[in-house]
Amino acid sequence: MAELPAILAVFAHPDDEAFPTGGTLAHYAKLGHKVYLACATKGEVGQLKDPALAPADGSPPDMAAIRTKELEQSCRALGLEAPIFLGYHDSGRNERLRKDDPQALYNADLCEVEASIRQVIAGVQPKILITFDPHGGYGHPDHLVIHRAATAAFYSSGHLPHPPQRLFYSAFTSERAAAMQNSGQNDSIMRGLDPLVFGVSENTVVLKMNVSDYVPAKLAAVQAHRSQFAPMTSDSVPPERRAAMLEWMATETFALGGTRAALPHWPLLDMFEGM
Repeated sequence: MAELPAILAVFAHPDDEAFPTGGTLAHYAKLGHKVYLACATKGEVGQLKDPALAPADGSPPDMAAIRTKELEQSCRALGLEAPIFLGYHDSGRNERLRKDDPQALYNADLCEVEASIRQVIAGVQPKILITFDPHGGYGHPDHLVIHRAATAAFYSSGHLPHPPQRLFYSAFTSERAAAMQNSGQNDSIMRGLDPLVFGVSENTVVLKMNVSDYVPAKLAAVQAHRSQFAPMTSDSVPPERRAAMLEWMATETFALGGTRAALPHWPLLDMFEGM
């Protein structure tokens, strides 16, 4: 039997794969597709939000080691291949932006990042490429770099013998962005952001995936990232907030970044439809 075509998701940090695309990635992995994840950094600047993970001797936690293990666990929960790291450093953001770290993704040469992604594409030969939308979800500097580099790699990989056929952007609808903003959560990633800018209109959505069957796997992936999401997944989370989170997890939306294969109709019902 012929091998099913592969998928490659390209993100910036461990945990970027879990919320916006985890159900979709788990769905295709369960169908038998090889699903690869390229992660630009190891999340070195992530803040430790689970005190239980702090070293007993009071020394600073090795966030890269912690988050590498968490990503490996998340990938297993979703049924993905082992993560591929591109070797850059987490840049942080806002007051923690690491402008002086030459290895930080924020400071990297964009064409070099593109080349590193294209090298992964050449190796795993995905038919589908997935990455951040043009606003990087919520404007994180590293997300913006990966959006630009992965988009560029999709186009420059057209010269490879087996280029990806479609590029999808993980995107929130403006309605979802507004709901997240108005959820009453002080830590919402959409807090202070214009939903009409950081979300997309419904007629921009090329694919809406119902991933309700994969919410348990997606939740397991989120819980794997204890260092980042412990406050969101603990038993102390109010029931109404947990219910809203589980409801949001059941749908994933995508915009189209590019295609080499004709679309049979709009919107699509499946990433591979018509290919």
